[in-house]
Amino acid sequence: MHSDLPTPEPEALEHSEQLAAHLRADICAQGGAVPFSRFMELALYAPGWGYYSAGASKFGASGDFVTSPEMGPLFAATTANVIAPVLQQLGPQARMLELGGGSGAFAEILLKRLLELDALPERYAILEPSADLRERQRERLEKALIPPVFALVEWLDRPFDDDWDGVLFANEVIDALPTPRFLASDGEIYEETVELDGEGRFVRGAKPADALTAAAVRHLEHYLERPFAHGYRSEVLPQLPYWIQAVAGGMQRGAMLFVDYGYPRSEFYQHDRDDGTIRAFYRHRVHNDVFLWPGLQDITASVDFTALAEAGTHAGFDLVGYSNQASFLLGNGITGLLEAAEERTDDVGRMRLREELKRLTLPTEMGERFQVMAFSRDVDMSAAFLMGDLTWRL
Repeated sequence: MHSDLPTPEPEALEHSEQLAAHLRADICAQGGAVPFSRFMELALYAPGWGYYSAGASKFGASGDFVTSPEMGPLFAATTANVIAPVLQQLGPQARMLELGGGSGAFAEILLKRLLELDALPERYAILEPSADLRERQRERLEKALIPPVFALVEWLDRPFDDDWDGVLFANEVIDALPTPRFLASDGEIYEETVELDGEGRFVRGAKPADALTAAAVRHLEHYLERPFAHGYRSEVLPQLPYWIQAVAGGMQRGAMLFVDYGYPRSEFYQHDRDDGTIRAFYRHRVHNDVFLWPGLQDITASVDFTALAEAGTHAGFDLVGYSNQASFLLGNGITGLLEAAEERTDDVGRMRLREELKRLTLPTEMGERFQVMAFSRDVDMSAAFLMGDLTWRL
């Protein structure tokens, strides 16, 4: 069944089995079933065991997937072209908040570019739940940044709890939020659970959905102007509006910028996508067995960008724009940055840069699969979406 997946090392399998035992104990303690969102939360974030909490490499060639900032300097430098005018409008007290800092690659390039553009924030905060990733980020940034710029960087356990002006940025964060899954059956809405079979293996179950999840699914049906077919399964994030409000905190003026893979709602809930979008990433391979090797593989779901637009506007922000990643990058100067970078490197470096541009922008790569959405409050960010704005599809 999994013959195409590399077999983990024995110590990794032992680690996975320890987390699996923890998951089984949690299921038993909850009466024999937990919501899928709970399983996903523990598989990804259980302290010491979860995928993002343990120390294995996640990003790049030695990890399980490659994000846009990990490919090279072009993505973060282009994003800086968008963020810099906002920070300059906000003035010297402006802050930057990055959710989930990955390897630190994005922060490194962004801060270097903001320094060039004379648009450094007063504070650059990274909200990173993984202690291991925090340490990797700290080591990278301390080596890569000049001391006055590194001094701006801090790590947070929670969003800013005071009033602030600035920019919030999140790349591939929403896809990793523990998501409830639902099942439509004979006109009723159920929440998917994870249970144990007679041999202790994780299997799907279902229970009547609570009021919040049921209302969220009925909202989808109302929007789509059709009920879900019998047996239709997918994901829904009823907590997304509350999450947006929590991470924005007391932002008075500023912008929020989200990059992730996903679809507008009408495409997310297509008739033939009847088992949702949940999937696992292991060693650059995508597969559907999210119960395999807990703690060793990433578990993600695509983003309903219509839901994100609703959550952001309900939180009191204006929707600035929505586009695919290719339009966003091409419209904000990536080709000019490529040309400038090519002048500073050799033939091998130029080949790498061109390959990076292709992977970021080609439709067959990340150009159309990844989407960008921005919100603003009392700042002008409209120039960022002059090319390829797709808000009409929401």
